Amino acid sequence: MALLELKNVTKRFGGLTAVEALDLDVQEHQIAALIGPNGAGKTTVFNMITGAYHVTEGRVTFNGTVINDEKSYNAMKPHKIVELGIARTFQNIRLFKKMSVLDNVMTGFHSVSKAGMFNIIFKPSEMKREEDENRVKAMKILEFLKLQDIANSQAGGIPYGTQRLLEIGRALATRPKLLLLDEPAAGMNSSEKKALVKTIRSIRDEYNLAVLLVEHDMELVMDISEDITVVNFGRRIAHGTASEVQANEDVIEAYLGRSDD
Repeated sequence: MALLELKNVTKRFGGLTAVEALDLDVQEHQIAALIGPNGAGKTTVFNMITGAYHVTEGRVTFNGTVINDEKSYNAMKPHKIVELGIARTFQNIRLFKKMSVLDNVMTGFHSVSKAGMFNIIFKPSEMKREEDENRVKAMKILEFLKLQDIANSQAGGIPYGTQRLLEIGRALATRPKLLLLDEPAAGMNSSEKKALVKTIRSIRDEYNLAVLLVEHDMELVMDISEDITVVNFGRRIAHGTASEVQANEDVIEAYLGRSDD
């Protein structure tokens, strides 16, 4: 059974069909990619997986649980989906830029914390102990990402590529089984992209999770992905390994256009 399964998933906004009858699977411990030209519906797919959008038709299943389908009463709230084990980063970085690097990672533990009004009032020592433990765990994440030396720096003042790594670190704090990366290499230079490939593989192995990424850098996608789904105008046009996708005529046409010859 796939860890994540989208079956016949469609999303309409009024008369506009953003995603149509999409099938997509991600297996446990797999690095998969969802690619396509600008406007193909990739981020819309991420938003349906994470509960930001309800699906119009079809079903999204995660780890055997239906998390989003056409019956709106079955759709999980985004914070419940995080608790179930799906974390994401964003195309436009969404850090708490006036907070420290360490505190940004600390916020990721909120979804798995026991903290609440009752416990804060009546069990303060227990909550303090949990916060201290989470701080240690957050530092371990920063050490893994080689960001420990800037733990006390303000997040908004660190380089753009480093901010993207920090956002991944915050996502890891939620203890995900599936990590969704939306344009993780955007704004990175060549050396940063090469380091990112190694980091994503290390994250998969160290944290025993699966990765689904949306990315426009085709060299990175072909290098790292074990399974690739290609969409165009919201429909799946290809699926397979990097070599299979690269040789697919529909994919070539979607990216390069049709020859008049």
